[in-house]
Amino acid sequence: MKRILSFAVVILLLYSVVPCIHAQVSTSARAYVLYCANNGEVLLSDSPDERLPMASTTKIMTTLLTLEEAAKDDRVVEFTDEMTAEGSSMYLKAGERVRLSDLAVGMMMSSGNDAANAAAIAIDGSIERFSVRMNRKAAELGMTNTHFVTPSGLDDEAHYSTARDMAILMAYALENDSFRELTARRSAEVCFVKPPSKRVTYPNHNRLLSMYDGCIGGKTGYTMTAGRCLVTAAERDGMRLICVTLDAPDDWDDHMKLYDYGFANYTSVNPGTTGFTVPVVGGDGNSVEVYPAERSGIVVPREDADSIQTTVILPAFLYAPFTRGFIAGSVVFTSDRKTLGVIPMLCAESIAFDNSRRGFFQYISDVLRL
Repeated sequence: MKRILSFAVVILLLYSVVPCIHAQVSTSARAYVLYCANNGEVLLSDSPDERLPMASTTKIMTTLLTLEEAAKDDRVVEFTDEMTAEGSSMYLKAGERVRLSDLAVGMMMSSGNDAANAAAIAIDGSIERFSVRMNRKAAELGMTNTHFVTPSGLDDEAHYSTARDMAILMAYALENDSFRELTARRSAEVCFVKPPSKRVTYPNHNRLLSMYDGCIGGKTGYTMTAGRCLVTAAERDGMRLICVTLDAPDDWDDHMKLYDYGFANYTSVNPGTTGFTVPVVGGDGNSVEVYPAERSGIVVPREDADSIQTTVILPAFLYAPFTRGFIAGSVVFTSDRKTLGVIPMLCAESIAFDNSRRGFFQYISDVLRL
C-alpha cells in the first residue's frame, strides 16, 4: 500500500559509517585512476593529475561530440584527401560517403584517425575549429588539466590530459545513450552511402569487453610517445567504475586488477524507498508518486555498508503546477551525524494547475483529512 506523507522527515533504514580505505594496487602505468561514476570520487590512483599524452583515448571526446551532432543532423559526409591521417584507420577512400554516426563507429571500433579527421572537418570546417569545440566541452566538464589539439589523438606537445580528467570524460560520455550503446558493442557494421553496395564490419579493439565480466565499454590508445593508454568502464550491482591507465605496458591486466579491487572492497548502498506519494495543492491531481533518481545510491566500503542511516525528506504537500522529474525532496545518507551523500526524490508525473478547483484553505483542509 502506498503511504501518504504528512511529515517532513521519515526515517526509513538503518545502516553505517564510511571510513576511507587506504590501499594501492601495483600497476605498470605511469599514471592511473580507479574512479567511481556514481559519486565522482577516485577510489585509487597514482599520479592522477600528471599531464600526459593520451593517444587515441582522445576519440572518446571526438566520438561524443560527433554523436551529439548526429543526433541533430546525421548528415552524409564525403571523404576528401584533407581528411586522411596516418596510423589506425577505418580505411575510407576519397569520394566515399558515410553518415556522421558511421564515423563514430569507425572511431570507437577501429580507432580510425581518418574517421576522426572527417568528423572534425564535417562538423566545424577544420580540425583547428573542432579543437575549440573539444576544449570548450572539456572546460564545461571540469577537465582542468586537459588541452586538445587533434581529434584523433596523434601526438602534439600541446595535446595532453590526465588520468583523472579522462575518467571524468568517460563518466559523462556514458550518460549519452548513443555513446553508451556504441562503446559496449564488440563489432559494428557501416553501410556506405557511396558506394551503396559497400558494407564493412569493424571489430572493437577493446578486448576487455570479452575478458572482464561487467565491462560496458572503453577506448584504447597508443603512440610511441604516449605508450599504451586505456580507458574502460565496468558496472556491477548498480556500481559503475571507470579505470584509466596512461603509459601502461600491461594495461589489460592493470584494469582487471583495479576492477577486482574496486568491486571486492566497495558496494553501492541504495535507498530502497518506493511507494511514496505526496499530496498536491491546486492541481488537476490530488497526489503524486515520488521515487529516487535513477541509478541513485552511494558507494561505500563493503564492510561498512550495514550501518548507514538513510533518511527520506519530503514536504507535507506540493503546489501545482510541476513537471515529471520535478525534485520533490531528497534521500540523505548519514553516519555519526555526518552527511555522506544526498540524492533527489523526483515526481513520477506532471501535474497541471487547475483553476476550477477550490481555494487554498480548502486544499489545506483536504490535506489534513488525508
